[in-house]
Amino acid sequence: MPSAFQFQCHFVLIFLAASKGETRYLEVRDAAEDEPFLLLSEDLKRELSAGKIYRRSLRCVDMLSIEGQFTFTADQPQLHCATFFIGDPEELITIDYDFVNIDCQGGDFLKVFDGWILKGEKFPSSLDHPLPTSQRYADFCESGNIQRSIRSSQNVAMIFFRIHQPGNGFTITVKKNVNLFPCNVISQTPSGRFTMVIPHQHRNCSFSIIYPVVIKISDLILGRLNGLFLKKPSAGCAGVGDFVELLGGTGLDPSKMFPLADLCHSFHGSAQMKIGCDNTVLRMVSSGKHINRVTFEYHQLDLQETENRKENSIEEFCFPSI
Repeated sequence: MPSAFQFQCHFVLIFLAASKGETRYLEVRDAAEDEPFLLLSEDLKRELSAGKIYRRSLRCVDMLSIEGQFTFTADQPQLHCATFFIGDPEELITIDYDFVNIDCQGGDFLKVFDGWILKGEKFPSSLDHPLPTSQRYADFCESGNIQRSIRSSQNVAMIFFRIHQPGNGFTITVKKNVNLFPCNVISQTPSGRFTMVIPHQHRNCSFSIIYPVVIKISDLILGRLNGLFLKKPSAGCAGVGDFVELLGGTGLDPSKMFPLADLCHSFHGSAQMKIGCDNTVLRMVSSGKHINRVTFEYHQLDLQETENRKENSIEEFCFPSI
C-alpha cells in the first residue's frame, strides 16, 4: 500500500504517463472521485491548438500543469487552501494576479511560495534555494499592487490562500518560461532521462523523483577546467567542492533525506542503483569553479524488482511502500 507521503504527493503531482507530446495537457478528475485518475481532455487539446487561453475554476486544493487563467470564488469560508503548480524540468512558473477580492484586514491572505511545501517540508530545501525561506513568500496583503507578477526559481511553485467571506476570491494567469539551465526539479513522471548542467555557478541542484526507482548515471563530468579533468582525492568526497550524491527518504525536503551514495570522480559509462524509497533525489553540489554535468535516467521499481533485493540495492535504509 502507498505510504501517506506518496498518497499526498500523488494527489498533487500530476501523473503524466503518456508520451511527452501529449502529457502536458492532462487533468485530474474531480476531487469527489475515489482516485486521482487522469483524463486527457480533447476539448482542452483543441482549445490549446487553436491558441485559445485555457480557463477554469480552482478547487480549494488543486494542481495545475498547464498555462491558463484560473479563478477561485469561495462558496463558503475556505481556511486551508493551496494550489500546486508544476512544469517540465526546463520551465519556470510565472503567476500574475489579474483580480483579487479578499479581506486582508479580516484575516484573509493570498501568498505565493517559490517551491512546494508539504507537511512542513520544503522543495527546494533551504540549502539548495538561492533565497532564504522568508524571501520565498510573496504575500499579496503585504505587497498589493507593487508585486502583481511572481516567477519561480524552478519548475514548481504554489499558492496558499484563506478566504472567509463567500463570494470573495481571485483570478490568476499562469505562464511558463524557458529555463536554460534547470537546477531544482520535481519530476512529473516515474521514468525519464535528464541532463543537469551547472555552468560556473556556486549552487546546489536537486532532482526529485517521488517514486521508488532504478536510477542509472551514464555520464558524469566534475571539475572540468580548460578541457582537462582535475585530479580528485582518492578517499571519498570529503573536502571536495564538486560532487553528486544520491538521497532517499519519505519526505519532500532533500536536506532531511538519508545520504545513500556520493560520486566525486568523473566517468563515462554506467552506474546503476536501485532505491526503494518514497522519494529519490539526485543532488549536485558545485563550487562554481567548473562546468559540472551529469546525465541519468530512471524508472519506477515494479513489485518484482522491489522484492528481489540485490547487492546494489539500498532499500533497507528506506520504508518500501510496495
